[in-house]
Amino acid sequence: MSVGVNTETLVRIEEIQGRGRGLVSTQPLRGGQIVVVDSPILLYSALPLTKQQHSTFLYCDKCFKTIQSASVSCPTCSHRRFCSPTCLSAALASSHGPWVCQSLSRLRDCQDFLQHHSVERQTQAQFLIAAYNLAFVSPSDFQILLSLQGRAEDEDPAIVQSLHSVLSSLCPPPPIEGFSFSLELIAALIAKDKFNAFGLMEPLNLNEENGGQRSVRAYGIYPKASLFNHDCLPNACRFDYVDTNNSGNTDIVVRMIHDVPQGREICLSYFPVNSNYSTRRKRLLEDYGFTCDCDRCKVEATWSDDECDGDDNEVMEEDVDEPMEAESDGEEIDNGNSNDFPHAYFFLRYMCNRNNCWGTLAPFPPSDGKPSNLLECNACGAIKNDEVC
Repeated sequence: MSVGVNTETLVRIEEIQGRGRGLVSTQPLRGGQIVVVDSPILLYSALPLTKQQHSTFLYCDKCFKTIQSASVSCPTCSHRRFCSPTCLSAALASSHGPWVCQSLSRLRDCQDFLQHHSVERQTQAQFLIAAYNLAFVSPSDFQILLSLQGRAEDEDPAIVQSLHSVLSSLCPPPPIEGFSFSLELIAALIAKDKFNAFGLMEPLNLNEENGGQRSVRAYGIYPKASLFNHDCLPNACRFDYVDTNNSGNTDIVVRMIHDVPQGREICLSYFPVNSNYSTRRKRLLEDYGFTCDCDRCKVEATWSDDECDGDDNEVMEEDVDEPMEAESDGEEIDNGNSNDFPHAYFFLRYMCNRNNCWGTLAPFPPSDGKPSNLLECNACGAIKNDEVC
């Protein structure tokens, strides 16, 4: 998807009580309107170092597109593969320089590390190598990374010590002016990654027996997109088009799901919106360190355990012919309804109903000031004709 819009004036950064920094609309926004297009300052593979336990998909280690035909390997390590000589040359000059190449090779060849460290820890090691390399190839972007949300003191000292020991012994990094490869720096970087990384997902296979589950092919740090706070019923959602042939294929595009007035905070959901209350609460607390008190959570907190354990997609099958009143003045969704489930309309209209998908639908951008009646799923890419429009 080609994106050529100026979004700089549509949102502003504000301090929001109890939520920290967030992005707020500077003017009324229409459903489908693009509010942020963001490029990553850092990308790194999410695959296990051996890749033996992963899917059959093969991805370029520079642009992370799915490799459909012949690939080219790193001439030094032969482990990293690229979709073209262009991507290989770009990687050798930036993200896969000599120290990165040597470091990843040593980690991959260290059986003790692979056997005694989880895939998650392997991924963190790859991130730390990529982040430290960023300080060499783009010091300004490294400073941006360090400025993002995430507190070093919140990280597990044992994990920090373990990663520091492994990297220091196997692949000690060269010195960087103003920084040392210390426990403090590793803790800070892990915290930034934990709170700000976005996953670029594998292609979605709706026919898989695992219920459409898919893994992350790569993680990216997106400075603008990282400012979006979470809501369990978001008013915007993010799209990526990694497997397109356009330049900027790893950009994140954030589009409005529905209309919002000026001054409204723009929020994403940090995971599929069909997750039930207990799952959402656990994941947000463990992964992001906060308890959500959005309107949906306030309602679902009063439900019984049996109600909370049910799949939220069941809501879509109920009262389809009688959607609840959900728009104010024909525009903004009203989440303040006092019914037992005041958000059913969101699921009816904005959740993809393809089997095993659970993606979120957003309209295509308005054309000539007119809203689109076509909605796109941000997971499977399906197009839905919005009969309500």
